[in-house]
Amino acid sequence: MRRKTAVALVHHPVLGRDGKILTTTITNLDLHDMARSTSTYGLDALYVVHPFSSQRLLAERIIGHWIDGSGGKRIPDRATALRCVRVVEDIDGALADLSNEEEKRPEIWTTAAVAPGSEPVSFAAARESLAQDGPPVLLVFGTGWGLAPEVHERAAQYLAPIHAREDSGFNHLSVRAACAIALDRLFG
Repeated sequence: MRRKTAVALVHHPVLGRDGKILTTTITNLDLHDMARSTSTYGLDALYVVHPFSSQRLLAERIIGHWIDGSGGKRIPDRATALRCVRVVEDIDGALADLSNEEEKRPEIWTTAAVAPGSEPVSFAAARESLAQDGPPVLLVFGTGWGLAPEVHERAAQYLAPIHAREDSGFNHLSVRAACAIALDRLFG
């Protein structure tokens, strides 16, 4: 039995290219691909975190199109995947939803291309931990140039960065690719 686990796609607070905190916009591809990965590995939910109501409405319209609209009729598999998506204003909203039936408060586990200063846990150790009894886990992925330090500071665990076997001098995966790799390492 594994712990209750969900993914959060965070659009704020995240970093910009210059290292300053900003808010990114929702993209259709991230919703589709991360919902598909979340559903493929049997996780409990994908939380789309955005502080702006207009962006949350956009996400809900995209999801509605693929579940109840013409997109869902044409491609039913997308509807199946997108049913796991929950749109929330902030990380606390995701934590509250994830814990609504649990006695234990969920833990935040963060990911990043570069270590934020704390000692990362290997994917192998995290995989073992997820297979044991414990509080629910919210796996948090940041858009832009990654999660703001304040998100990492709230984390109970920090997953080791994803790197190529040989350094290419470039390490900036899309959030949807990083999510798929991380979920495969944890649940594949």
